[in-house]
Amino acid sequence: MSGSPIQQPATHSLTRPAKMLAAAGLLAVSLGACSNMSSTQQRTLSGGAIGAAGGAAIGALSGGSAGMGALIGGAAGAGTGYLLSQ
Repeated sequence: MSGSPIQQPATHSLTRPAKMLAAAGLLAVSLGACSNMSSTQQRTLSGGAIGAAGGAAIGALSGGSAGMGALIGGAAGAGTGYLLSQ
């Protein structure tokens, strides 16, 4: 009995220009979404985004979970952004 070789599924990855275009599109959409927000809402959102990025980086660098770091950092950043806008 001869067995057939195991075939690996084909993986498709985006090219660098496609990734940059997608990131630019997401950035443009996200900046446009903030135009009708109050100052408090903008600061809360900014604080949450900065906290999530910082928490993910700290979580990844410390050997912990980047996702959990992002959740904790995002919550702390949003709270701080809200409190500072009051």
